[in-house]
Amino acid sequence: MGKYSENLPQLDGTLFLTDGGLETTLIFHEELDLPEFAAYPLLDNPDTHAVLDQYFHTYSSLARDGKTGFILESATWRASPDWANILGHGAAKLDHLNQEAIRQLSRVGDAFETEHSPMVISGCVGPRGDGYVVGEAMSASDAQAYHATQIGSFSRTDADMVTAITMTYADEAIGIANAAEAAGLPAAISFTVETDGHLPSGQPLREAIAQVDGEAKRAPAYFMINCAHSAHFADPVNDSGDWQSRIQGIRANASKMSHAELDEAEELDDGNPLELGSEYRELMALLPNLNIMGGCCGTDHRHVHAIFEACS
Repeated sequence: MGKYSENLPQLDGTLFLTDGGLETTLIFHEELDLPEFAAYPLLDNPDTHAVLDQYFHTYSSLARDGKTGFILESATWRASPDWANILGHGAAKLDHLNQEAIRQLSRVGDAFETEHSPMVISGCVGPRGDGYVVGEAMSASDAQAYHATQIGSFSRTDADMVTAITMTYADEAIGIANAAEAAGLPAAISFTVETDGHLPSGQPLREAIAQVDGEAKRAPAYFMINCAHSAHFADPVNDSGDWQSRIQGIRANASKMSHAELDEAEELDDGNPLELGSEYRELMALLPNLNIMGGCCGTDHRHVHAIFEACS
């Protein structure tokens, strides 16, 4: 287990950064091919492994220079059994690449961590399905069994925690939280929302958070929102209640397009970094515990730097 597993420093309320849109950066800026939107196979090639190294170095240096904490999120959003099967990776190869993703972050953390910039290592877990639509929904117990493979790989490394990114419905999030609990790792759950602020399942965000908190064997350390523009969820999170305090992180898209529109887009919409930064600052006024800032599709280090400047 990682050195922060028992006491995640981002829980103290100080500002933490994380990275931007890894996959869109690799596709549109680095011009790399990512079959099935999967970045983890890049770890199996020295040249593309070096591209990932540089990607994480860029963000880690931003946090170090800004004297703020940083959450290193592994390039493993697609590194679960169903997707690995599509990509032709067996169980042993998948386990190796999941562990190598954490080893990569351990090296980056060792190189950039300072007294003022703790580097937290998170094993990234993506949805079993598409990420924009629910598809074939699992029960919480089925989701736990499915995601236990990847989370088990993380538990044998220096990972400090697990973060489930782009969750589309509550039961899968519950299963991931339970798999993390069984592996002895704290978990964060990040839901995505449609333009109406509801999950792709149709469930309101506040209800999904309450369901996960109420039904998981161990409540997540915190919740996040990702893969949606802040304009899509600013009104829903203004619905006051104790549930607001459970949202600690935002990883918004650069674009205001819907999921369906993004799926069809052939060019990158990188929005306006300065405008996005000011929108994050406005969200801080609505969400009392919001302290983890990063980006999702279309964002890069420019956006995260603008967010830092606006919110620090």
